[in-house]
Formats: sequence, structure tokens, C-alpha cells
Amino acid sequence: MPDVFADLVGQDEAVDTLRRAAAAASAVLRAAAPPTTDAAGDEFDALADESDGGQPAPVVDAGAGMTHAWIFTGPPGSGRSVAARAFAAALQCAYGTGCGGCPGCHTTMTGTHADVRMVVPEGLSIGVNEMRALVLRAASTPSGGRWQVVVIEDADRLTEAAGNALLKAIEEPPPRTVFLLCAPSTHPDDISVTIRSRCRVVPLVQPAPEAVAEVLARRDGVAPDVARWAAAAAQGHVGRARRLARDPEARTRREAVLAVPRRLTGVGAAFDAASALIEAAEAEAEASVAETAAAERAALETALGAGGTGRGAAGAIRGAAGQLKDLEKRQKSRATRAQRDALDRALVDLAGFYRDALTMALRAPVAPVHTDTAALAGAGAQKWDAEGALRRLEAVLECRAAIEANVKPRIAVEAMMLSLWKG
Repeated sequence: MPDVFADLVGQDEAVDTLRRAAAAASAVLRAAAPPTTDAAGDEFDALADESDGGQPAPVVDAGAGMTHAWIFTGPPGSGRSVAARAFAAALQCAYGTGCGGCPGCHTTMTGTHADVRMVVPEGLSIGVNEMRALVLRAASTPSGGRWQVVVIEDADRLTEAAGNALLKAIEEPPPRTVFLLCAPSTHPDDISVTIRSRCRVVPLVQPAPEAVAEVLARRDGVAPDVARWAAAAAQGHVGRARRLARDPEARTRREAVLAVPRRLTGVGAAFDAASALIEAAEAEAEASVAETAAAERAALETALGAGGTGRGAAGAIRGAAGQLKDLEKRQKSRATRAQRDALDRALVDLAGFYRDALTMALRAPVAPVHTDTAALAGAGAQKWDAEGALRRLEAVLECRAAIEANVKPRIAVEAMMLSLWKG
């Protein structure tokens, strides 16, 4: 059975760091635990010996390599949340190595471990009330006797007040609680300096296309040639590569995005292209959240007495308007986030096209990102030259930055399309 780090692609140095930290954490627990002389303890020791091939466990400095707060950084698709979840599983592993087969590893990786809390922001930010409630729960004693682990994906979305609430917990951590934060970088725009100063940083790199292709072929059964194409087109983003390899609709959306440069023949065409890009992102986002939203509303209405009879049930439904309104607000925020994520994926593909045109104009000895539009990128390189291709690439990157800064997506995309047309 593969261990918990098997899906962390191209991150050998980070995996080595996390394995040593998990072993140190296990040593901390063994040093703190009283000796066991009962049959259960003897049986556990025998299992541990069996897991290590009958060899004695390596000697580990109980204080080295382990700390109570970590930050996983890296570009999109590098596997920040994968690394955090795998490390959480290794901390809960019965053998302290992330074996992948024990109950601690299995329940953590499937999201059912009682002492591992995953915070995945559904909206544009993580608010202070959510963080205060999380910190309060994290202060409890681990039910399984090992660690209370809190994994915060997209920690760069913490509001200032939420960051302050988290900072207090990190400054005065409970003895068995570990915080794992995921952020693009340690820049102050992504994570506060004070939180950064109290955490150990694990930097992840963009995995090589060859490593991504190997994983797609081995784990997902994708044909090798398709895996190589998807890995290159996704620019090292493992999740996006998997979608391109397995989802025909994702490939169709990508083809529509890469057709944009041909459509920019005038001002009207630029605005039409912007509308098409926004509408495609909206449709993709709506499809991704519609089923979840309907299920959440049905579950809440059932919990509040929908379908019941009598005065009590009718009164409960009338009094539930506030809860339904809160649910709709959260769902709207989630849909907005999904739309921006879908639009960002399209912009990354478009940036890859202009990157190809730039490298061709410079005659750089590098492979194109989009092999299926290499001829079109080459024609653009001859028409625009290197400077024109660079300006267009910068226009796409500026659009991404503007949307991240909460500029209305339609306004940002329309400005980008005009810049792409004018050059």
C-alpha cells in the first residue's frame, strides 16, 4: 500500500523534511507516554516491529524537526494542501512514518479523523468568527491520544481579524495541537509577518511535467501520450493536468480560450471575447456548485422540519428564514469564488499561449506549453515580435492581479482584451 506522501509529485526535499518531522513527533509522544506492560501494549509493539520489517526503530532526537506551526508555500498546483494533509496523516500514523495503511493514516486521508480539521474557504475570505470557533475547538485534548491537527487551506484569505485570532493561538499553542497553513508565499500580502515568524516554512516547487505525466499514467491510468500532453498544457499544475486528461469538457473550454487570439480583430470583437470568457466561467462555476447548493438547502430544510405536519413544524419553518438566508449568503460567496477560480484557469491557459509566442520570437530553446497551438503561437511571434508578445503576456498577468485585488472580473477582462488587441 502506498504511503501518505505518494501523491506529492516532484517534492522529494519537502517529503524528506516532513518524514523526519513526523518521526520526531512520534518520538515526542513515546517519550511522554508511560511504559505499557499490558497485552495491548505488547501487541502494538509487535505491530510496530512488523511494520519496520522486524528492525528496531531509528533513533530520533525527540525535539528536532518538529514544531507546532507550519506554512506550506508554493505555486498553484504544487500540492500545498496535499502536503499538509499527508503530513497530518503522518502525525496521526500509528508508526509515525505515514505508512498509509493504519487507521490514523486512512481516516486522515479520507477526511474522517476526529482530531484533524480541514478548513477550506468556500468564499473570498476566512472570517474572524470562523477562526475563533476553530481555535476554540483546536484547544481540546486529542481524542486519539496523538495530535490535534488544524489544516487551513488558502491561509492567504484570512481577514486581518481572523489572522489576529489565529496568531494568538499560535503564540500560546496547546501542547498537542499543530497548525498547518497553506499559502502561495510568505510575502506579507499572503501571510502576516508575525504569523510567518512563528511557523516553520516548507517550500514546494512547481513539479516537472515529466513527474506529473508519470503520476497520471501510473495512478490514474492515463495513456502516456495523453499524460505528457496534459502535464505540459497544465504547466505543472497536477489537478489541472488530471482534469485535462480525463474531462472532455475541460479540454473543450481550453480550446475556446486558446481561440481568443484569433478572434481579436477589432474593438467589438474584443468586447465579445470578454463576454464569452466571463459567461463560460460563470457557467462552469454554476455547474460545479449547483448540486452541492441544492443538497445543502434540502438538508437544512429537513433539519428545520420541512415536510412535517402540525403547528410546530409550520412554526419552525417560518422561524428558519434567517438560517436559510445565511445559507444563501454562503452559497453566493462560494459561487463567486468558483467563478473566479474558473476564470483564473482560463487566464493561465491564455498566458501560456503568449508565453509560447514570446519564446518563439526570442528563439529560446524551450518546449511550448501548448503543443496543439504552437503553429498559431509561431504566427503571432512573427506578427508581434518579442516586445509585442511580452506586452500581451503582461496584460494577461495584470488581469489576474486585478481580479485578485477584487476588481470586477468583467471590467478587468474587457481591459485585458483591448490590450491584447492593441498590443
